[in-house]
Amino acid sequence: MITYHDATLEDLPFIVDVYNSTIAGGQVTADTVPVSVESRLEWFYQHNPNNRPLWLIKYQDKPCGWISLSSFYGRPAFYKTVEISLYLHQDFRGKKIGQFMVDKIEQFAKQAGIETIFSYVFRHNLPSVNLFKKMQYQQWGLLPKIAELDNVQRDLVILGKRLN
Repeated sequence: MITYHDATLEDLPFIVDVYNSTIAGGQVTADTVPVSVESRLEWFYQHNPNNRPLWLIKYQDKPCGWISLSSFYGRPAFYKTVEISLYLHQDFRGKKIGQFMVDKIEQFAKQAGIETIFSYVFRHNLPSVNLFKKMQYQQWGLLPKIAELDNVQRDLVILGKRLN
């Protein structure tokens, strides 16, 4: 059973641990060294349960990851546009949690008046690319060889979806 709740400050160490666990793999994040809980406080406080949620995800009552909607570009004209981020602990991947949570946060976003949702994904991160394509996201952009991970130039794709 998959459940979720608005993340609290007490959840932040787990959220950071899950995020940091993806760094070594070189396909999920552009960070190359672990981040600290303290360094993520400002990011944490940029979320709010009304229209920019940060949810802690649980699978069978065990914390397994997080999903968030973040403001895009910080300008008023983009208020109805958000960036989606989803991170799952490696032990919980392949259980359809991602599909379930993207669907749930899209339902939330529609009710919150959000019209456009997108994600930046490394093109070689096939599990994430495939998840978003399965959820009807389209490739809206390609930034070729924009990042260097493990001495390899990597492409970043922008996957987006209109919700209305």
